[in-house]
Amino acid sequence: MEYLIIIEKNKQGHYGAYVPDLQGCVSLGDTIEETKKNIKEAIQLHLEGLKEEGYEIPFPSAQALSIAV
Repeated sequence: MEYLIIIEKNKQGHYGAYVPDLQGCVSLGDTIEETKKNIKEAIQLHLEGLKEEGYEIPFPSAQALSIAV
């Protein structure tokens, strides 16, 4: 499965990432590449936790678009 991730840069120059389809699944990093690596690990752990607790795995449904204005 492929989940949409959102990466944002904060005022201190670090990056945060979250997964809209997986509430509470977040991660941080000093670079975009580190953040991508960290959020991938966070997604894997999040999904494992959901399985262990007997919860349904949310199907990826979030989308992102860019609109020129």
